[in-house]
Amino acid sequence: MANQTERTIVDIKGVSQPLGAYNHAMSARPGKLLFIAGQVSINEQGETVGPGDLAVQTHQVYHNLEQILSSAGATFADVVKFSTFIKKGENLENYMSARREISPRIYPNNEFPPNTLLVIERLVKEDFLIEVEATAVLP
Repeated sequence: MANQTERTIVDIKGVSQPLGAYNHAMSARPGKLLFIAGQVSINEQGETVGPGDLAVQTHQVYHNLEQILSSAGATFADVVKFSTFIKKGENLENYMSARREISPRIYPNNEFPPNTLLVIERLVKEDFLIEVEATAVLP
């Protein structure tokens, strides 16, 4: 299915540049919204992938997101918002490193959707170090 979602990065004035691989705001049309529940590092068999390794878990989470988007007839190009939850602040650099590997593949033109990044005490299971939810506009 060809991507028909029009995603436009909003030209922001009066606010500093984003701190990482995201944009402050994005508008999108047409289509209906797809809300993807927070994805954790679980493979198709229900097993935790990469216990204790945030980089490995980040790759699994984005793989899960890609599978869900594909199942709905969408791609990362249709995502208009991410919310990312990282367990413990000392994991932040490992997450950023993994994102630097993933981002060029899923956003080759650097058209990153907004992303809210929260550092939290824990997730639903102790082994989980990251959870990412997404909102997309279906083409």
